[in-house]
Amino acid sequence: MPKENPIPGEMLESLCKVLGDQNTGTEIGHYLNQCGIKDVNPDITKWKRLYNAFVTYQNENQESNRIQIFIQKILHPTRYADEHEKFETYRSQVNTRLLFIGLEFTQEGKYRRVNQAKTIPEAQKRADTLKQKLSDRRVHHDVLLFCKAELLQDNYFHAVFEATKSVAQKIRDKTGLTEDGSLLVDKAFGLGERRTPKIAINSLQTESEESEHKGFSNLLKGLFGMFRNTTGHAPKITWSIDEETALDCLTLASLLHKTLDRSIRTQF
Repeated sequence: MPKENPIPGEMLESLCKVLGDQNTGTEIGHYLNQCGIKDVNPDITKWKRLYNAFVTYQNENQESNRIQIFIQKILHPTRYADEHEKFETYRSQVNTRLLFIGLEFTQEGKYRRVNQAKTIPEAQKRADTLKQKLSDRRVHHDVLLFCKAELLQDNYFHAVFEATKSVAQKIRDKTGLTEDGSLLVDKAFGLGERRTPKIAINSLQTESEESEHKGFSNLLKGLFGMFRNTTGHAPKITWSIDEETALDCLTLASLLHKTLDRSIRTQF
């Protein structure tokens, strides 16, 4: 790794608060030792412990290389093999800070160079613009919740990712199911000779209504298959979502939310 410039103090403090919140004191001590960073104040608050260790290291070496290695180790994907959503949330918080030095931590556990953000308002302006355009389309209020600056620091990846998760969560809330993806849709909306759906979007009294119900369940599967599963497994670098695509994806999520709100519980 080439010599990396020290991380500015304000950003370093914010970064340490995220890292301290997500890890135990034992884990922090272990990874500081692994990276060869002196643990100068092991008995104080976790984020201050990290901050003091990092500042001491940067002052002595005039670089941030081992700090970046620390992040890479403590946020490595293998540590979150069974907690993908937690990993993505944690990674997003770290990337919001790293963006200000032109770095992004990928799903593969590596760094890549990105355009450096100069101000938080850059991301806020992007969020406000997207929210206004979605408001003009009268999208569902549950979708507007994901027009946040922290989700739009780099591109629109996280806004779409979180919005698709919200559709699945609404199905779980209405049915009491715990599954995800296609299995969730099948258990919630499945029709058959001996199968009654847990929720329906109409009375299911005619062949036309059954077709509409099945079409809606296929639309849900399409959303999860194209966006939720893709964003969940493909590295972000290969799944670049621009504003126009985000608007279309979030409008689709809005349609699904509105239909779910009108759906009828058939099993209690």
